[in-house]
Formats: sequence, C-alpha cells, structure tokens
Amino acid sequence: MRIDEIIETSPDPTFSFEFFPPKTDEAEALLHDALETLRELSPSFVSVTYGAGGSSRDRTIKVVRNLRFDHGLEAMAHLTCVGATKGEIRTVLQQMRDAGVDNVLALRGDPPGGEEKFAPTPGGFASSPELTALIAEEFPFAIGGAAYPEPHPDARHDDDDVQTAKAKVQAGAKFLITQIFYDNADYFSFVQRLRDEGIDVPVIPGLMPITSIGQSRGFLKKIGARIPDDYRRELDLREDDPEALKSLGISYATLQAAELLAAGAPGIHFITMNRSPATRAILSTLRLHRPWERTAGAPATAGGEPAHA
Repeated sequence: MRIDEIIETSPDPTFSFEFFPPKTDEAEALLHDALETLRELSPSFVSVTYGAGGSSRDRTIKVVRNLRFDHGLEAMAHLTCVGATKGEIRTVLQQMRDAGVDNVLALRGDPPGGEEKFAPTPGGFASSPELTALIAEEFPFAIGGAAYPEPHPDARHDDDDVQTAKAKVQAGAKFLITQIFYDNADYFSFVQRLRDEGIDVPVIPGLMPITSIGQSRGFLKKIGARIPDDYRRELDLREDDPEALKSLGISYATLQAAELLAAGAPGIHFITMNRSPATRAILSTLRLHRPWERTAGAPATAGGEPAHA
C-alpha cells in the first residue's frame, strides 16, 4: 500500500521504523530480533536505508522485499543519487518495482567516504528534486522526501532547506520525513514556513533517542543534529552511568514525541539503529497515553491534519 494513502486514511498518527541493511551475520541476527519485537507494535510502515555500490543496493532491495513478504510489513526503500548514473538508477527502480516495492524515499545522499562535498556522478543526478521528478514521471511509486528542520550542512542560505523541500514536493514527493532533531521549536518553525509557501504535504518528524554518550558525540555530530544546552548538560552528568543516560534519552524522546503529536504531527518515524528496546518503550508509552487525543482542536501547523480526522 502507498504510504501517502496510509497517512491519509489512518485514524491515528502513523508510527514507522527505519532500519539499515545488515552487513554481517551478527548484524543480520540483530535486525531479525528487532523485527520480531517491533512487528508486534504493528508499525504503519518501515523503511530501509541505502548505500552507494551494487552490494549495498542489493541488500536494501532484499531487506525491503523480506520485510513485506516475510514479515508482513509495508516497506519503503531509500534511494540516493550517489555513485550511479541515471541509467543505473532507472535499473535499480525497475528492480524495486519488480520486487513489489510501492514506496521510495528519494534522497540526494551523503558524499562518499573521504569526500567533504557532494559531487554529482557523471551522467547522474545533481539533486533529490531531480531524482524525484524522474521517479514521478516514469514509475508508480509513492515518493517521500527528506526535510531538514535544522540547516542542512550544504544549505546556501537561511531559506534553502524550505525551498529545497518545496522543490521536492513540486517534483512529486507526497510526504516528507525529517532529519533527526532534538528541539521541537525547529520542527514547528520549519513546517510553518513550508505552509507559508503553500506546501501542505504531511511532514513526519524523524526521532532517535540518545542512548549512549558516544552516540551523542559521534553520530549526531556527524549529521549536524543540535542537542539543546540543558539536555546536553543532563546527558554529560550521566556520562559514567550508561543505564541512567539511556533512561534519560528514552524519557526525553517520549516527551518530545508527545508534544509533536499533541500539536498535530502526522506521525513519528523512529530511527532504530536496528535495535528495539528504546523504540518499543517510547511507542508503547505514546499509545497508552495517546497525546494526540488530549488536545483536540490543536492547530495543524505541526505537519498534518488536526486530530487526524
């Protein structure tokens, strides 16, 4: 089923999970365990990240197909412009279509390892709006796009991320999923600016609880996610107590998600890192308390229809 239709017809906010293709037998076992646990939560859909190179692409398609046909989960494949010509990307899209994939997240992609700036592959795409336009013109997929409440590292000016998101939607994207963020004010401001531009597609917040100090100092720094000063201070105070830090990260993400949903966000997209405990705890708490029902009539500035009616 198409994700845009899932969002439109769901009586409640959508909850979705993001995985990456395993590279080793140990990683594959970890993903299998996470899938078995998270499947019980009946996610609206799941997505699988994508790396440049033939083996990575093949793994993405294999995992997406397995998610749909072996685990009964609606799946979305990520697709980037990195390291491929337009003809090669058409071939990948044909493989996805033939594998029964209905949904694609069209991305520019990060620069290959060792390179600081993205450079188009000769004969390839220079941007995600270009990739989105090709998919929309030639394939039947429901297309999603990435959105950046905080400035993208390559943003050229203050309004660049809004204009790029607008271009994606104009090219055919039916929904947007944000990069990880930890200050909801950034999300609310970004969505309002999109609405001011006449862009009314759902904007799903992408969240990832901080569960280790290394994660907060390494991965999040790499992607440019800003951690608010007060939150950073509390994380640092728990640096020598991993369990306390993990509990704080789960609590913060739960409160963050509850505020987003209460203000009308159309769902939450959990970046799982192929693990289940934190995501399971957060989503179970949200479904118990149902914050989207406690503020009936909240403005729809957060990315979807109010109260998801």
